[in-house]
Amino acid sequence: MWRHKLSEQELNREIDDSLAIQTFDLSRSFGPIRAVNDLNIDISRGELFALLGPNGSGKTTTINMLCCLLKPTRGTAHVLGFDINRQSNSVKSLIGTSPQDTTLSERLSPLENLELMARLNNVAPDKAKKWSAGLVEVMGLGDRAKDQVGKFSGGMKRRLSIAMSLISDPAVVFLDEPTLGLDPQARRALWDYIGNLKGEKTILLTTHYMEEADYLADRVGIIDEGKIAALGTSIDLKSMVIDKQIVVINGWNITIAALGSIKSRYQDVKVNGGQVIIAGKNLDFKEITDYVHSTGAIIRSAYFKEPSLEDAYLRITGKELKA
Repeated sequence: MWRHKLSEQELNREIDDSLAIQTFDLSRSFGPIRAVNDLNIDISRGELFALLGPNGSGKTTTINMLCCLLKPTRGTAHVLGFDINRQSNSVKSLIGTSPQDTTLSERLSPLENLELMARLNNVAPDKAKKWSAGLVEVMGLGDRAKDQVGKFSGGMKRRLSIAMSLISDPAVVFLDEPTLGLDPQARRALWDYIGNLKGEKTILLTTHYMEEADYLADRVGIIDEGKIAALGTSIDLKSMVIDKQIVVINGWNITIAALGSIKSRYQDVKVNGGQVIIAGKNLDFKEITDYVHSTGAIIRSAYFKEPSLEDAYLRITGKELKA
């Protein structure tokens, strides 16, 4: 395995060849704008890792550097032990990429697109034909295998794009906003296909959908202004906001007088239409519902609200993440 002495750019980070991806102060500037700022992440082999952040947070720039499509301004990364700055050809031979904008030949069929991509990746013709047919079936496109891609829906094109990233049987797969612009049903279907790859491939997925990161990822890195603001499992990140309990009450006849009484009893009370949200430590659910009922309000439903990844993101960054 090729090695080199750690440079000043890679200071305080030990090389670990057991990892699939390891970054060392990975940075990229565009003029005065620092798109990615001293990024240090470790991704294990077989892990599905999600970079969660809004547009402009540095997600696509990070993937483009790791795929050797964009040179870092400073720092470097290793993909399966190969350096992206010094061994880009070796890195490219081991990865597959599904970019944010699908790059499909719309006049070709799915099989023709896949076989073309296989040839470009030096896959033997017999394997290319076999793997293309298999991937078309796996991605649920078997009944449209010979149709022109230009007639496909957005969700079908996304599935084909992911299949094309897999045609060379890569060890590491980069999925940049794989469900961007899809309707909820198509997004859920694509999650199932991506989920089936977990453990077989190392996957780095970028997204600005909270639910997507929560549903798919083994670990989530929240990226904000080019830096990792927090990193961990979804449960780890959610646990950062469990210092308060939240009781949500849905009801009606919540008068101004009733609301004033509730606010005088509980310190943190918010109202959203017919919903009263009470936050605090060591809340007594029965005591709260009994008191709200005593004000004359009629309770339709009440429950403890579990913290979400969105709550964690808001707490960590101080910003809302909008799709």
